Amino acid sequence: MDLGLVGRHCFVTGASAGIGRGTALALAAEGALLSIAGRDEAALAATRDMIVAKGASVLGIIACDLSQPAGIDAAAAAVAQAKRPVEVLINNAGGGRPYNLDAPLDAEAWDEAIGLNFTAARRLAESALPAMRRARWGRIITITGSLALKRMNAATPAKAAIASWSRALSIQVAADGITVNCVAPGRINSEQVLNRLFPTEEIRRREIELNVPAGRFGEPDEIAAVITFLASARASYVTGTMIPVDGGFLRLDLK
Repeated sequence: MDLGLVGRHCFVTGASAGIGRGTALALAAEGALLSIAGRDEAALAATRDMIVAKGASVLGIIACDLSQPAGIDAAAAAVAQAKRPVEVLINNAGGGRPYNLDAPLDAEAWDEAIGLNFTAARRLAESALPAMRRARWGRIITITGSLALKRMNAATPAKAAIASWSRALSIQVAADGITVNCVAPGRINSEQVLNRLFPTEEIRRREIELNVPAGRFGEPDEIAAVITFLASARASYVTGTMIPVDGGFLRLDLK
């Protein structure tokens, strides 16, 4: 199936590893042109080398921390000032900030969570939209997550906000040929999930038994495949939605 991505300029955040790297490589395999952003410049260079090995081109590497205002400014400027307009924006950067009532987060941690999981995606989209509207074609895809958890996490309200904002934006720009969607991964074999959330095999097995009907964690490539389809010309009538890719993950664990 021809996805119509050859030569399309795709900007992917959080591209140094995991879902972001997998998505960049999947888009490269379809002949897209890539700009990649992330905190780790060495890891981004490794992603670039993998993209080039697939015969695709990298137009830019943007080393920035999207949890910080300066990093958001840098990424938004890179999108707005790109010599080749960004046609597909993949807002993949994000991260959890768990807490509990005995150890509430301070204002700085809350600001960081909102900045990384909501403000960065909004700012990058607003930077990309003028060129997309002029071209009457564009794709904005944001990686979100569960919108309700039984354990408190400062990222959850931010993700709910970006889902709501994306839905409203999709209505505003649909007539311009621009689609706006969210993808909600479940438990994926990524650095954040394996090293921070579920650091031992025993903990992972317990999580799977309780909450993952598919019987395993997913792979970044499985998320990337859905993102790549949404980025494609084939998905021109899919907009304003959030697609879970989670192996049937049960969002409310009562056990």
